[in-house]
Amino acid sequence: MKILGTGAAASLSFIEFPHAPKFIFPHHPLKNLVADYNLEHVFGSRQIRYFLNPLNFRQQENGAPMTARKYYPYGICRSKAAFPSKKSKRIAAIFTLLFFCAASADAQLKGTHLLGDMGLQSGTQAPPSFMPAVALYDYQTSKLIRADGEKLDIPHINMFLLGFGGNFVTNFKILGGNYGGSVLIAFASSRIEGDLVSTKSSLAFTDMYIQPLQLGWKTKKADFTAGYALYLPTGKYELGGDDNAGMGILSNEFSAGTTYYFDAQKEWNISALFSYALNSRKKNTGGNELKPGSLLTVEGGLGRTWIKPVKGNPMPMVINAGLVYYMQFKATKDEMMIPQINNVEFDLKNKDRIYALGAEGNIFIPSIKSSIGIRWLGELGAVNRTQGNSFFLTLAPCASFFEPKKKP
Repeated sequence: MKILGTGAAASLSFIEFPHAPKFIFPHHPLKNLVADYNLEHVFGSRQIRYFLNPLNFRQQENGAPMTARKYYPYGICRSKAAFPSKKSKRIAAIFTLLFFCAASADAQLKGTHLLGDMGLQSGTQAPPSFMPAVALYDYQTSKLIRADGEKLDIPHINMFLLGFGGNFVTNFKILGGNYGGSVLIAFASSRIEGDLVSTKSSLAFTDMYIQPLQLGWKTKKADFTAGYALYLPTGKYELGGDDNAGMGILSNEFSAGTTYYFDAQKEWNISALFSYALNSRKKNTGGNELKPGSLLTVEGGLGRTWIKPVKGNPMPMVINAGLVYYMQFKATKDEMMIPQINNVEFDLKNKDRIYALGAEGNIFIPSIKSSIGIRWLGELGAVNRTQGNSFFLTLAPCASFFEPKKKP
């Protein structure tokens, strides 16, 4: 066995098992299942590489006990040479999950909701209109926070998304609220599947977002909105795949929000949008069952609006800027069952959560009927998940506004 990159200053280690050693976990819940499991039986004589960080276990090779070390399986460094078949990649992913989950119940699977996609006036529906949109999203992280607060440096991850879609709001009323909806077709790279495995892939077609129902109400002091949305698993996904572009999850998301105005001119506002996502089991897992828990997300902000009349144009210039936030909590536990290893089922009790604070600025330019929005958020208080920074750039060109129905 060869250990690379170890030492007092090294937080991560590459460990190579050229002879596929057996593992012994003296106090490990999976001791009876994996103590004599020969990895060479799974991978043949191929070299096996794991990307490891601190976790307590001992190793024994050829019957000779080795020095006790701390390792923590973060993910798998995949290569076609090391994992030539789909089956070997899938089993490699499973072993990473096994080592992590059974040892600490810290492993968590991510959902489909793109955090920070809503900010200022998140509880307000747009005026009756059709607005095409182009969205750019960038998330970067190199830190993983465990349940006990331990911060682990991990390889830099840069997730990028390019989306094309639109939002419509009509004058048609349901329960007194304007009916609307939205859709987003996107391409993504390096989707983060969970705390264990991320895919470093090029830009590819990812999961689709469809909101077939959105209702909005406006009063003198506050706006209200409610909606239902679907995340469709249209992006490529396979457990252990090194070119996944989607999450392999069908999500049903219910949302409700409000924007409250502090003054009659509606210049100062504070908002919150609550979303609750019910996630399905992942597809293409080779008979294994992986199901992210339900997720509660809150997004909003505190901002000010400036309305500037434009000479020769009935529509004013509108500027909105302020502080934004989001928070997400795992409401129910992830579910994981691996039939390939005696149908073992894991109790992933340490549910993850995250908070973020940032800033946002938007401007509507009436001469071209277009708006531009920029949003940045820095994450904090992470538990059992990565902690990083997200950046949004949204363009809504050539909006078409609908005239309200005239009363007879």
